[in-house]
Amino acid sequence: MKNKIIVRISEGLGNQMFMYANAYSLAVKKKCKLLIDDESGFYKKKNRNRGRKYNLDFFLIKTDIASNRFKFNNVAKDILRKLLKLINLFLKKKIFILEKCFKNKKTKFINLFNTPLNHICYVEGHYESEKYFLNCSSKIREQFTVKNNLVNKDNFYISKLKSVNSVSIHFRRDRFTEEVNEKKNKYKTLKTTEFENLTLNYINDGIRYFKNNVTNPVFFLWSNNFSGLENLFSKNIFFIKNQNLIEDFYLFNFCQHFIVGPSTFHWWGAWLNGNTKKICLRPKDKLLNPSNNSDFWPDRWISI
Repeated sequence: MKNKIIVRISEGLGNQMFMYANAYSLAVKKKCKLLIDDESGFYKKKNRNRGRKYNLDFFLIKTDIASNRFKFNNVAKDILRKLLKLINLFLKKKIFILEKCFKNKKTKFINLFNTPLNHICYVEGHYESEKYFLNCSSKIREQFTVKNNLVNKDNFYISKLKSVNSVSIHFRRDRFTEEVNEKKNKYKTLKTTEFENLTLNYINDGIRYFKNNVTNPVFFLWSNNFSGLENLFSKNIFFIKNQNLIEDFYLFNFCQHFIVGPSTFHWWGAWLNGNTKKICLRPKDKLLNPSNNSDFWPDRWISI
């Protein structure tokens, strides 16, 4: 029987994609069968309150979903999972591959390919770096193709994005205050304000870069909250509104260039975009790295 790798999927769409891409690459290298645990990372109430749910079914992923016996999708099973993690520390052949965290929960790329695995192995962690899956990037791109029935192929914005030197901007807001109770937390409110101000400064620097280096750039802005944004940007920036999550993601395919926002969602939109001549800017400020991974940004993207 073929050895199995089961990847625990959690968090939002961008993080889910990193988790899957890493596990897929590892399964290919180890010649294991990959299975997806689409429940264990979402069953707790705190995740439901944040609107988190499994989203990889947006894509043309053919990997099988794990059966219930391979999932830790209730309280009793989660206790077992924690016990197995302790046992795992003393095993040569690992039943868990866990992303290594350093001081202040920081991470970095660590090659997993030489790790001995048990015949059933669970993979957990964010693994937010392309270095984990560059060995099979073409397969990852194929699998992260959005299903046709989920998007509007006649979307008004497609021809607009394709006909000009379009630059995609993503302004992520409410990063630390997504939940109602978090909006009452003064510390998190201040962090959100600081994050948005830094993002705004970065976006304006990016706009100046493209105006100085690209002929007739046209800017298109996506956001999870457009409230008041018309007062922060000039009128020659197009706001892409009234789209759902996957429609937004799909439209990134038709952009020419990117001012990559501090979000895993926009990171993937830029990374998957097929324009071989695209320019991708990314923030230099470490406070605008949405990941704890020091290898989050591809080396070829321009730091400003």
